[in-house]
Amino acid sequence: MNGSVAYQSIQKRGLHIGLLPAMAAAVNGTTPITLDHDLDVLPQVGRRLTVSRLAELVDELAARLWAAGVRPDEHLVLHKKANADVWMLACAASRVGAVPVLLSPNLDAETVGALLERIDKPRLLTDEHKLDALAELPLAELAGQVIIVAGERPQTVSLATFAGSMRVKPVVRPLDEAAVITHTSGTTGVPKLVVHTPRTQGLRLKPQWRLLSLMRKRENVAIHIPFVHSRNVAAMTLALLKEMPVLLMNESDPGTVAQLFIENRPGLVEALPNSLMAWEDLTDDPRKPFASVKYFSSTFDAIHPRTMGRLLTSSERRGALFFQIYGQSEVGPAVGRAYFRHSAHKANGRCVGWPMPVGSAKVRVVNRQGQRPTKENPGHIQVSWPALAKTYFGEQERYDSNRDGDWWATGDVGYFTRFGCLHMLDREVDMVPGVASSLEVEDVMLDRLKELSELVVVHGSDSEAVPVLCTHDDQPLDLDRWRAAVADFPKLADPVQIPEAELPRTGTLKVRRRSLADRLQNRPTDQA
Repeated sequence: MNGSVAYQSIQKRGLHIGLLPAMAAAVNGTTPITLDHDLDVLPQVGRRLTVSRLAELVDELAARLWAAGVRPDEHLVLHKKANADVWMLACAASRVGAVPVLLSPNLDAETVGALLERIDKPRLLTDEHKLDALAELPLAELAGQVIIVAGERPQTVSLATFAGSMRVKPVVRPLDEAAVITHTSGTTGVPKLVVHTPRTQGLRLKPQWRLLSLMRKRENVAIHIPFVHSRNVAAMTLALLKEMPVLLMNESDPGTVAQLFIENRPGLVEALPNSLMAWEDLTDDPRKPFASVKYFSSTFDAIHPRTMGRLLTSSERRGALFFQIYGQSEVGPAVGRAYFRHSAHKANGRCVGWPMPVGSAKVRVVNRQGQRPTKENPGHIQVSWPALAKTYFGEQERYDSNRDGDWWATGDVGYFTRFGCLHMLDREVDMVPGVASSLEVEDVMLDRLKELSELVVVHGSDSEAVPVLCTHDDQPLDLDRWRAAVADFPKLADPVQIPEAELPRTGTLKVRRRSLADRLQNRPTDQA
């Protein structure tokens, strides 16, 4: 079997992550996978695998889960510290016909408890570290069974005790039934549980499969995405079927990342926008950790032009490109565009791209007043295609309220230019009166003031636009430089500087704007 045949099979029969490792091994079992950390569930395995070895390990873990009592159609919640074994255990759960529910390790105990209650006594797969963090929860009431990946704890079952269990035949989930459940970022409250099916997961590969076809030779692919995110499913599937050696990363510290890139020299890097932003200063590293990268790719959130420009300039590859994809967990990739080295730094950061090739998502912008959406009068961005998530688990009415027939309301506002490019201005809930686009202000100011490491415009106590900023190494802001740079944004209030460590973030490193605004309003005046 070759990768194209496997891809076509997925398009017809759906993406079943329980079958994926074996399918990838049939394509090329020697494809290497390098980790930057040890696996909690299988610490003896080490950090260098092949795809064939991966398939064997997933089969072994599936046998252990079956021996622990996990059965088809059951929900298995995975909530443990960040580690590549989250993805492997999700594949193993899928292989025995269960539905893995992937919860971010960054969720607090109260939120985890609320989600367990919503699922109604699922099995919980966790670790000793998270058990301590969830100590305040009545797990015996919220979970039908608690399984830990290793070690021993009262009232739990350890997967380690089932090592060497008899292998079981894989169970294939129905094409349009739940296959994997992930969750939204939770920037506006308790996260929603997003239900993905084999069909929706498979269809979402279409635009990226064509994009990866641009790579003419096998090169190392560095992936730095939360292991619990639906995007990680797509990224791993595409890399393995394309026979690309994978560097699967957990570390985000710039110094560690630099060393990893120097040792592995990736040709493609896919990472969170805020991770890439945090790695910007590596462009000045004399060891040139980004020299080998020809393709940068990022999704989840729009990325600042300054970051793209610096990264592309640091590459020594001819024709280096930065691919930005705009989408959501509910819709997958919606639009995208490529940026080039000579122009990325001066690009309009609000231009998130054009609709993908035929067979991909359709996008429209709807204005409630019936007028043509413009920058001054933006409309609501909606997406339609068969790859839309099936539902929100336990919240069908909430899901239905976002649907307009075949169209899904993203919650973002924007407009199409006369050239057909989608400009995303803001989340509707984050719009600030008198400011056309908070995100545009952030793009411009980050470009003008190199000392800024982050800038977020939020609602003040009187609905004014308050810029909250962080500087490199938390150095004091030069207010004179700020006032000069912000002169053409008269609607902005005085800035508030905070240490970057105090920024409330989601599991994908997005700033929780509403939470940040609430903190500012509750802060004593002399601290602002």
